[in-house]
Amino acid sequence: MAQQDKAPDGAVPEELLALRASIDNLDAVIIHTLAERFKLTRRVGVLKAEQALPPSDPGREQRQVERLHRLADEAGLDPAFAEKFLAFVIREVIQHHEEIAREAAGGG
Repeated sequence: MAQQDKAPDGAVPEELLALRASIDNLDAVIIHTLAERFKLTRRVGVLKAEQALPPSDPGREQRQVERLHRLADEAGLDPAFAEKFLAFVIREVIQHHEEIAREAAGGG
């Protein structure tokens, strides 16, 4: 722990420890939730490859951006941040779908 996180008496404030523990728990939830999301999008990628559908769906992506903007606004989160986060996730999903499609076509 950094020196500046300690009170003048050398102790770390209990509230700080409690807040950090809550943050750590939420980080775990985020990671596990992302893992579940990617399991589902992998299944989507397999279905798309089987049906010879393109890896990306710009119309759905735009609807998701609009949906996330609303959700972020309702939750008190910066919608621009939510959009950046979703864009990162979508890029990863599309990359996975492209890899799945290559594998299905025998190129991977």
